[in-house]
Amino acid sequence: MGTSGALRYAPHTVRYEGKVYRPPSEADALIVQATLGCSWNHCTYCDMYREKTFRVRTLDDVLEDLDRAARVDPGVEKLFVADGDALVLPMDHWLPVLDRARELFPRLRRVSCYAMARNVLAKSDDELRTLRARGLSLLYIGPESGDDATLKRIAKGDDSAAHVEAARRAHAAGMALSVIALLGIGMERSREHAEGTARLVTAMDPEFFSALTVTVVPGTPLATLAERGRFTVPSKVDLLRELRTMVDLARPTAAVFRTNHASNYLPLAGRLPQDRERILALLDAAMEGRIALRSERSRGL
Repeated sequence: MGTSGALRYAPHTVRYEGKVYRPPSEADALIVQATLGCSWNHCTYCDMYREKTFRVRTLDDVLEDLDRAARVDPGVEKLFVADGDALVLPMDHWLPVLDRARELFPRLRRVSCYAMARNVLAKSDDELRTLRARGLSLLYIGPESGDDATLKRIAKGDDSAAHVEAARRAHAAGMALSVIALLGIGMERSREHAEGTARLVTAMDPEFFSALTVTVVPGTPLATLAERGRFTVPSKVDLLRELRTMVDLARPTAAVFRTNHASNYLPLAGRLPQDRERILALLDAAMEGRIALRSERSRGL
């Protein structure tokens, strides 16, 4: 899940098709669609790309959008390559895009994209190293859960072992990872979901770790399950309890931690492991009603 919001460049400068999603931390990035939609697009909770049929945009169109953006602002420092799992792009698309970006934007310091574990695993070690050397430095991967039963039920497409191997290979290539968990998706497996996610975060050892809260979006398979009484979003306290378990048990080496996505009831920020006790204390206070939570009106996707 990502954020749909104001884009840095107007559509007459960089051309966009359909809704465009990006992580909260890419709000100040130039966003260019190299793919449209998601090559998997089966996750039960997600409606981000259901309106689109997946395809790779022509390389000429992508390069032209980079050229257009550079004419407006050659000082771009961050580039987010969209849509849903743009790492799926073949190398003969990725390399010209990365090379043109470096040529056009001398201050460029980060290129990132969404990725599935299978996208990473489909690339050879040499290809991953080449992508990193040419500028792709950060992958956003959303396993959502480390509980394989939950992953199967939500049709994630990759199990926890695949995510661990993908993380190992991305790190070996020199790429940083941002790992995303989804609070509330485990339902009756809430404890297994929270504990399994903590184990997965430990094994993937990302540089960034964030959590979102599940939202039942009309038109998704999850919404159908909810209508049939087979899925219910947990209570706020139960959602916070899941997050507490993840923070308490996850052991990344050094990760920036955030719950700043609009879907969450309690925005938190810090570093793990340094700030673990402070974050746990805030979660305890929230569960006890001593900290106000974000109102439903203030939450979003």
